[in-house]
Amino acid sequence: MANPPDDPGTRRPAQLVEHFFRHETGRLHGVLIRMLGAEHLALAEDVAQEALLRALRTWSIGGVPPNPSAWITQVAKNLALDALRHRRMAHTKEPGLARHFEQLRGGGESEPEIRDDTLRLLFGCCHPAIAADAQVVLALKVLCGFGNGEIARAFFASEAAIEKQLTRTKQRIRDAGIGFEVPAGPDLGARLDGVLAALYLLFNEGYKASDGERLVRQELSAEAVRLMEILVAHPAGNVPRAHALLALMLLNAARFPTRLDEAGALLRLRDQDRTKWHGGLVARGLHHLAEAAQGSELGEYHLQAGIAALHCTAPDHAGTDWPGILRHYDALARLKPSPVVALNRAVALAEVAGAQAGLDAVAAMPERERMESHYLLHAVVGELQWRRQDHAAAAQSFRRALQLAQVGPEQQFLLRGLERSAGTAGP
Repeated sequence: MANPPDDPGTRRPAQLVEHFFRHETGRLHGVLIRMLGAEHLALAEDVAQEALLRALRTWSIGGVPPNPSAWITQVAKNLALDALRHRRMAHTKEPGLARHFEQLRGGGESEPEIRDDTLRLLFGCCHPAIAADAQVVLALKVLCGFGNGEIARAFFASEAAIEKQLTRTKQRIRDAGIGFEVPAGPDLGARLDGVLAALYLLFNEGYKASDGERLVRQELSAEAVRLMEILVAHPAGNVPRAHALLALMLLNAARFPTRLDEAGALLRLRDQDRTKWHGGLVARGLHHLAEAAQGSELGEYHLQAGIAALHCTAPDHAGTDWPGILRHYDALARLKPSPVVALNRAVALAEVAGAQAGLDAVAAMPERERMESHYLLHAVVGELQWRRQDHAAAAQSFRRALQLAQVGPEQQFLLRGLERSAGTAGP
């Protein structure tokens, strides 16, 4: 009988090393930083990369070992100790560190240790002394194993800019003495909120890219989900708002297969084939939403996850509990008002009370001017005008939205709306 597809013996070495880069780089960095200290982050990265390259060379000749994870970890530990000796730190600056490392380099890591190492990295990457955008970039690099080029493409920056940002961030870690550790006591709440915000930003950048030809970058969202699952499994992250955010991610990720049509254009929710939604992700999302309901806490992640759950459990667009969704948006607008929340509320209101009610709500939006430069405002207005059969006005709104859209699939979607409206607007 052939080996199962996930058996390491069935993989070519290059494929297995890529797997480590994607899914175990954070674990490897965590092991090394626990032993070396956060001030040696750059050394940990260099050692991990060299260990992976050695695996590629060695396994190509001798085959993949029975436990590739343990093999590559041992190589990384040996390389790190050699690097310390080469720098003469063992005899001058840090003799205790090298001796401690020598004692530990032969030991393996248990699953709890691996999870704890990952969480230390996560809280370190999301330290409040590091800027929010830099937190996500650092997490992608250190925790998720993304190369500078991949990060640059994800955020539409140059490799040089990403490299410069990472260099500044690492210098900031050294200068500020930032530790890679899970906080305790009164610091945990505020630090946890920062971690959740960073992972939410990471997921959203995958769910809806801010620029370029790819609307969806599932690899970014998948990393956010992976890290959230590690977080909620630890006592530090096993709190309602963390479960709520994980529920939101899973429920939104369930719709990934249907967000674009065969031509690559964005599909409206009403046009998506719900039979292709990922039932397993929906079930997991609903489980974590139930976990989030424990206690009296009700935050923005709870409300957003509740909205996603109502969408995912509806039989079709017409059968959606739109009054329930509207109530969630009303609560969200009271809790954390923003133009985006107000615009989404207007869409829900239009489903409950008609297109004109939605247009009136858009017109009355507080701080509407902040949305004037975003395509979504004009796309919503165009859709509601189309429903009112004001096709000429709808064409004008879609035309404006098309001028502002930055992502290819959104542009294709808006072009169809424009063509539909212009074709029925008359001379």
